[in-house]
Amino acid sequence: MSNRQIVLDTETTGLSPAQGHRIIEIGCIELVNRRLSGREYHQFINPERDIDEGAERVHGISRADLEGQPRFADIAAEFLEFIRGSELVIHNADFDVGFLDHELVTMQHPEPAIRRHAGVLDTLSLARELHPGQRNSLDALCKRYEVDASRRDVHGALIDAELLANVYLAMTGGQAALSLDDEVAAGPAAAAAVIAQPRRADLALVVPRASAAEMAEHEAMLERMQEQGSCLWRSVIDDTR
Repeated sequence: MSNRQIVLDTETTGLSPAQGHRIIEIGCIELVNRRLSGREYHQFINPERDIDEGAERVHGISRADLEGQPRFADIAAEFLEFIRGSELVIHNADFDVGFLDHELVTMQHPEPAIRRHAGVLDTLSLARELHPGQRNSLDALCKRYEVDASRRDVHGALIDAELLANVYLAMTGGQAALSLDDEVAAGPAAAAAVIAQPRRADLALVVPRASAAEMAEHEAMLERMQEQGSCLWRSVIDDTR
């Protein structure tokens, strides 16, 4: 069974849904078995209200930019279908989940809680556990894990979700793969349904090789272990030959 995660970010008209603020952009990146599948969900949303000046300075989206965009109620079914049954990976999840829940309540959705549709993993809480006492904003984590954020001039839901996906994979000990392999375990039919995201040409996998001197030292160590009783490493290697 595949492990499906959706890395999610939102942009909003302000800081608090309790003050009537609304979501204006949703960006989602799909991970399948810790690999970027190439599938994404991105939507601008008409909030039917003004945007706070402070919020507009952060994301650069004006109310005029959103004229003609659908309301949240218009895209809710499509969005919920995309995330259904997954685990949402969100930085500062309380913020985004609070806004998503508010939107579902406002439209009188029969299941007005995002956790009824998907699980939630908060990468801010995870980062605080791994790096206590340090700055754990997305920008700080990009620098710490050497994730290139140079393309981002202002915050945007989709680009922030992409950055978070790479940070999350690095932070949890796995390399950020940029596409699913053609030989995906789900089989050729599922692989054909995946929209592949091309690998970056400037990235290369570095595989260090042991030198002859290092191999000689390794063999000498194994020999000493064997002389002292047994060498588990050699028995494992012998079994695989």
